[in-house]
Amino acid sequence: MGPMRIAVTGSTGLIGTALVRSLLADGHEVVRLVRRPSRTKDEVTWDPKRQYVDADGLAGCGAVVHLAGAGVGDHRWTEAYKKEIRDSRVLGTAAIAEAVASLDVKPSVLVSGSAIGFYGDTGDRAVDEEAPPGAGFLPDVCVEWEEAAAPAEEAGVRTVFARTGLVVSRDGGAWGKLFPLFKAGLGGRMGSGRQYWSYIALHDHVAALRHLIDTESLSGPVNLTAPQPVTNREVTEAMGRVLKRPTLFTVPAPALRIALGDFAGDVLGSQRVVPRRLLESGFSFAFPGIEEAVRSALR
Repeated sequence: MGPMRIAVTGSTGLIGTALVRSLLADGHEVVRLVRRPSRTKDEVTWDPKRQYVDADGLAGCGAVVHLAGAGVGDHRWTEAYKKEIRDSRVLGTAAIAEAVASLDVKPSVLVSGSAIGFYGDTGDRAVDEEAPPGAGFLPDVCVEWEEAAAPAEEAGVRTVFARTGLVVSRDGGAWGKLFPLFKAGLGGRMGSGRQYWSYIALHDHVAALRHLIDTESLSGPVNLTAPQPVTNREVTEAMGRVLKRPTLFTVPAPALRIALGDFAGDVLGSQRVVPRRLLESGFSFAFPGIEEAVRSALR
């Protein structure tokens, strides 16, 4: 595709930073949405909580990629932080969708962040995009988060929900916390180790987001996960092999519940999510296997 003007929210986060770098390297113009007065012509002010977006700044954008949202693993899930997790996603998405819908010339696509948390705990049953939402706090948040984009869909803008798995990176997210533990020789399986983790290399995640922007046939939910989810035991073994460290420790489930609070449910829960729509639309993964994904994060 030729150079395009692309707006990005969450541009300072793990995925946003990598996406912006990739887009700029290919000659696209990137407009960043920032939660302060804009300082340069490539910044647009927005306030997700107040649902304000300086929509004029989105004029001429061919695509909007909305990645902003409070980190799920960053804090204990107090009632206040649960509200923060929900509001940052639902109110922010509604604001972006309404701004996109209000433009005279609309972008051709809105790629809106979502998460495989949508499916809840699937045990060892593999699920694709046809699966219904699970039960619990995160599935409920994901449903509301996706529904909040309705104004853009109703305005005829192709809207894609990037249901993200566990991103394998040293720089953030759940894996950012795992690397130092394993490097110190303190890594090990968590709970039974039989729970499935649906991971994706950061490189592939960025490539998949770009594929969603470029692939006009894709709309609705698309799982951004590697083709073969693996168990926590297999993750542990792969981390040990790549980092050349023993993985003798087992973190018992009760200890994780104390350390992580409600978030422990996601580490101990099992999500076996397959990227059917990505694969059917011709996307190819650079790092499909768990060991390759871990190695790619160390480059």
